[in-house]
Amino acid sequence: MTGPIRVAIVTVSDGVASGNRTDLGGPACEKALADSGIAHEVVSRETVADEPKQIARIVRTRSDSEEVDVVVLTGGTGLSPRDRTPEAVREVIDFEAPGLAEKMRAETGRDFAAAYLSRQVAGVRGHALVLALPGSPRGAGDCLRAVAELLPHAVSLARGEKPDHPRPESEDGAA
Repeated sequence: MTGPIRVAIVTVSDGVASGNRTDLGGPACEKALADSGIAHEVVSRETVADEPKQIARIVRTRSDSEEVDVVVLTGGTGLSPRDRTPEAVREVIDFEAPGLAEKMRAETGRDFAAAYLSRQVAGVRGHALVLALPGSPRGAGDCLRAVAELLPHAVSLARGEKPDHPRPESEDGAA
């Protein structure tokens, strides 16, 4: 993969969309990406209410624009009645990448059992990777950090490139 990963960050929240709450999830995602050390560029930041049609529309628009490699949504993955981000994302992605969501829950659930209540979704639409993360700043950041090292390879695969598979390092440091 050449160049930085181009990222769109979408905060899904009725309160933030209405101006009644401050967006903390979006900035937490930006910080997690910055802390990860992967080359990236945040090309858009948006907020949308917890409305499945709006969520699906923004995922379609960002993914289909071919201006982004990853669409990160933060919010709407819990168990409350308005949390419908997973359903909206599943409606518009071409296929899921369940291992990414499993890795997020496994890594964050070790220290915080309630992490298993979050319904993260990962998948691909066109050539874009789509990640639906929790809305809490800690949850969003921790989930993104859990999969950050996989993003360059996942993006290359979603683009249709044929990258070499990452190899684990042996104890002596050799690949």
